[in-house]
Amino acid sequence: MPKTKSLPAARIAPSILSADFARLGEEVKNVLAAGADWIHFDVMDNHYVPNLTIGPMVCEAIRPLTNAPIDVHLMVEPVDAIVPMFAKAGANIITFHPEASRHVDRTLGLIREHGCKAGLVLNPATSLSYLDHVMDKIDIILLMSVNPGFGGQSFIPGTLDKLRAVRTRIDQHVENGGQSIDLEVDGGVKIDNIREIRAAGADAFVAGSAIFGKPDYAAIIKQLREQIALAGG
Repeated sequence: MPKTKSLPAARIAPSILSADFARLGEEVKNVLAAGADWIHFDVMDNHYVPNLTIGPMVCEAIRPLTNAPIDVHLMVEPVDAIVPMFAKAGANIITFHPEASRHVDRTLGLIREHGCKAGLVLNPATSLSYLDHVMDKIDIILLMSVNPGFGGQSFIPGTLDKLRAVRTRIDQHVENGGQSIDLEVDGGVKIDNIREIRAAGADAFVAGSAIFGKPDYAAIIKQLREQIALAGG
């Protein structure tokens, strides 16, 4: 990535997978008051991934508490039936794994038809070729820096090269007249590695255990932003 090219403003998206579910509404309000930008939902179905988490009812319950974007990551198979449910429940962004859809182009269109930003999620071993013919229909690309299914995993270093490659694709797409596309990363994002993740091209950062469960959310988010700033903004 050329040093002269500036990155979009950084967004921090705490994952409620690591929140205290007995106080979920309070946790959401507290983390946003502490400076978070988005709320990230990890939706797992015990089918596409080996875990079972939350559904549209939780999104619907959280929606009245904030105007901040709700960023829904669907780790479910199939995806098309559940997209309208989350859109109705108040999601702003819906991303899915291309391997979980029979027709990727159709699913992206379905998400946009329901008024949400649409995106693809690429696992550590998923090829970037899935992006080849749908860049004009994507609002966000989410790179998994761990294998999906569980929180608290360690960042996979090879994701940095993949981030650089996707950032190059996005920049070329925009230079050719295409729409802007967010580049999000999810998995093992911490204070000690977010600087190099930002430098590789990410502009949205999912952080779960790095924030939730800590005594001072504002202090953690401040430190994350300080490290982002050291990468150039």
